[in-house]
Amino acid sequence: MRIFADRLPEQLAKTLHPVYLLFGNEPLLLQESKQAIRQAAASQGFDERHRFAVDNSFDWNPVFDCCQALSLFSARQLIELELPETVNAANAKELVALADMLHPDIMLVVVGTKLTKAQENTKWFKALNQRGCHVNCLSPDQSRLPQFVQTRCRQMGLQADNEAVQMLAQWHEGNLLALVQSLEKLALLYPDNQLNLVRLEESLSRHNHFTPFHWSDAVLAGKANRAQRILRQLEAEGVEITILARTIQKELILLTQLQSAAKHTPMTQLFERHRIWQSKRPIYSAALHRLSVVKLHQCLQTLAQLEIISKTQYEVSPWPLLHQLSAEICMPQVQFTKA
Repeated sequence: MRIFADRLPEQLAKTLHPVYLLFGNEPLLLQESKQAIRQAAASQGFDERHRFAVDNSFDWNPVFDCCQALSLFSARQLIELELPETVNAANAKELVALADMLHPDIMLVVVGTKLTKAQENTKWFKALNQRGCHVNCLSPDQSRLPQFVQTRCRQMGLQADNEAVQMLAQWHEGNLLALVQSLEKLALLYPDNQLNLVRLEESLSRHNHFTPFHWSDAVLAGKANRAQRILRQLEAEGVEITILARTIQKELILLTQLQSAAKHTPMTQLFERHRIWQSKRPIYSAALHRLSVVKLHQCLQTLAQLEIISKTQYEVSPWPLLHQLSAEICMPQVQFTKA
C-alpha cells in the first residue's frame, strides 16, 4: 500500500499497519508523519518507543531484543529506524530478518530519504512493504502544491480564494515549513479566516526555496517564465554558476543521446535504459519534441562559451549568457513551410 503523506491521518483513523515506511525529502512531512503514527500507536497501547539511527557499523541486537519481548511481560513497542541514504548489504540482510520477526506487539516505522527505483526493488524494501504502508514524504511538485496549500488551509479553518492559493504556493515552493508558519501567522492576523491577495501581500513575504534541479526541470518542460524567475532567485542567492552549468550540461548531453537513439529505439525503452523516473518522462518528452540534435549541439556550444567566460574573463558576468541559454532551450522550434 502506498499513500501520500497528507492522506496518512485518514488512513491511521481506519486501521494501523504493523509497518510504516516513510521516505522522502521533505522534513516537515517526515516529522508530521512520524508524530501522527506515534499518536495513533499510543492510542492502541504501544506505550514504549525505541529509536535507532542505522549506520554502516550498526549493532542490530538491541532491535532484535525488542522484537523478542512479548506484551505478557512488557508494553507493546513502537520501533523507529532512521536509515542512511545508502543501505549496505549487511544492513539489508538484517532488515529482511527483522521483517520475519515482527509480531502484533511490535509496530515498525522506517524513515529514510528519497527512494530510487533500484531501492524500491530491493529484497528488504519489498519484505517490509508487503507487511505495511509506504508513505510518500516527497515535496509536492508544482502541479500538486496548490492542492496541498488548499488542504492545509481547510485543516486550519482558513478560507483562501484561488488567487490566494496560487500565491501561497508560488511564494513557498520548496519550503513547506515556512508555508505552515505563514498560515499560522495569517490565522492570528485575520480572525475571520478569509484570505485574499491583498491580505497576503500586506502580511507575507516570499519564502520559496529553489534548487538547480527546479530550474533544470522548468527548462526541460519549456516553461520559460518560470525558468527565468527561478534563475533570477538563484543568482540573487549567490548560487555558483558552475553548479547550474554542470546541471544543465548533464541534461543536454542526455537529451542528445536520447534524440540520436530515438531513430531506431522506442522511447519507452530508452527511458528505462537511462533510468528516467516515470514522473520525469513527460518533461523529457516535451524537450525532445522541442529540441533537435542540431539545436542541442548549439546549446552545448553556448554552454562551453559560458564556461570560458566564467573561468577567464572575470570582469564579464556570465549570468546574462545563462539567462539567454535558458530562454533558448525553452523556445519552441520554428517550423518553416514552403510557399
